[in-house]
Amino acid sequence: MPQVGLLGGSFDPVHRAHIVLARAACQALKLERVDLLPAGRPWQRDDLGASPEHRLRMLQLACQDDPILRINPVELYRPGATYTIDTLAALPDTAQYTWILGADQLANFCTWHRWRDILHYVRLAVAQRPGATAQPPDELIQALPPGGLVRIPFPPQDVSASAIRQALAKGQAVEAQLDPRVLDYIHAHRLYQYPAVPPDAAHAS
Repeated sequence: MPQVGLLGGSFDPVHRAHIVLARAACQALKLERVDLLPAGRPWQRDDLGASPEHRLRMLQLACQDDPILRINPVELYRPGATYTIDTLAALPDTAQYTWILGADQLANFCTWHRWRDILHYVRLAVAQRPGATAQPPDELIQALPPGGLVRIPFPPQDVSASAIRQALAKGQAVEAQLDPRVLDYIHAHRLYQYPAVPPDAAHAS
């Protein structure tokens, strides 16, 4: 049965650390591929800076040359708040899945909706993040099945989408953090400008 990695996120915007992490996980864990799952309306997050259509297109641009990366947009088209457990329950049982997450997400994992049920569908693979410990909460340790948590050898990447959005709003350089095709798309559609450009205006530009 194929081994498939799952990397969820708002990807607002997708940046180099997202792609590097997906590749590192694929290599270290001997995965067949990594599916990127852009969130529709993450229930633990504030409103997103770009529309689902823009975020999906930026992901397509960032992944288009990499055969191990695929995009599953199922969460973008599901009404209501986005819950990981709903996504996992809808996946076909034709693969074994590994959920890739950062150490900061691992620390908050027990706040996720039906987090115990998630462990029945996937093993967890954690990567180090700046300023966050990769030690799981005690409650999660007690609930994990054997082999339910693995480590990804991944040097911490001091890159965040929120910092990129703030830099773009101020007109600061972000070339080092973004795929050039993604950056061109952001400029072409005037994304992450404040005050925000209405979606219709962004599409028309």
